[in-house]
Amino acid sequence: MNIDPIKLACDLIACPSVTPADAGAMDILQNALQTIGFVVERLPFDDVDNLYARRGKTGRNFCFAGHTDVVPAGDADKWISPPFSPTIENGVLTGRGAADMKGGIAAFVAAASDFATDSGSISLLITGDEEGDAINGTQKVLKTLAARGEKIDHCLVGEPTNPTQIGQEIKNGRRGSINTHVIIRGRQGHVAYPDRANNPLPPLLALMNRLDQRMLDEGNESFQPSNLEVTSMDVGNSAHNIIPENASARFNIRFNTNHTGAELRDWIKREAAAVQKSHNCEIDLDIRIMGEAFLTQAGAFTNLLQDAVEKATGQRPALTTGGGTSDARFIRAYAQVAEFGLVGKSMHKVNEQVNVSDIHVLTRIYHQVLSGYFSQNFTA
Repeated sequence: MNIDPIKLACDLIACPSVTPADAGAMDILQNALQTIGFVVERLPFDDVDNLYARRGKTGRNFCFAGHTDVVPAGDADKWISPPFSPTIENGVLTGRGAADMKGGIAAFVAAASDFATDSGSISLLITGDEEGDAINGTQKVLKTLAARGEKIDHCLVGEPTNPTQIGQEIKNGRRGSINTHVIIRGRQGHVAYPDRANNPLPPLLALMNRLDQRMLDEGNESFQPSNLEVTSMDVGNSAHNIIPENASARFNIRFNTNHTGAELRDWIKREAAAVQKSHNCEIDLDIRIMGEAFLTQAGAFTNLLQDAVEKATGQRPALTTGGGTSDARFIRAYAQVAEFGLVGKSMHKVNEQVNVSDIHVLTRIYHQVLSGYFSQNFTA
């Protein structure tokens, strides 16, 4: 039985699966996979539903990874049609999740439905927790699979990697990410009597200045320079005559393979300790390493993906590492991993959409990837 990728994409988009809600998306996916011979297992953790499906029991295990959860639709009145009522007009499919990444999931399932091999296994790892905290999704599924001896050899994540046209980019690495929340604890008082208060703003500004002054690196052959971006500074004070009690800031560091999360965390702590000592204040830090930087070196696996894309589109995609994070940051500890999917220029936006023809092209690419992977010529 062959799966129609457009129908499956529409069925999935019709499920309002805003993280962590599933809204029936996993049931639809499970039913589709079972009809084409996959053994499907649901792996829920807390309020998140996850799915692992495998066809075949021996040989190399090629895994497709993705997520059925989506970000909120925003103002529904600004959409050309209800965000969870998929519509196709002039060859364009519109709906929340069309690009990120229900269209990609549908393309892979359709490719797998039209592909058979007795020389290995095909699997899918699908989570409902990628757009959220990513705590109860891919991380826990991978640990569960590893604990029982389930091995993934290579993994393709179906994130929308192409900026404007399908065939442009494969992600073979990602920068790491650190989120930090700083709270400086002072003492409230009247601005006319600063000796009776302890203003938290000067030490906050001093700390952020120290952090901002460091040039983290100049990038490397595979990555752009690391960057620190302050995203919020606040005291919650609307009065002109009050010295605030506390001041806070939030910032994010996107870092390349020149650093580790632990190294940068320790640097932030050292800078905070220096400011705390010089300003006689109390500084609280909440530092969360959201993922480490990683790179899948160019080789047989990336060549396989590039060859498949080039055969279907006529252009050879570049290997890139820019952009945000994905669940590949967890998978890289278990298998060689790369990402390729649809065009992502409308993801997370109002009127998220993809060309119907692109979903068909992606289906052919994924089918070619499977063909090449399970051929006798592929060794990695």
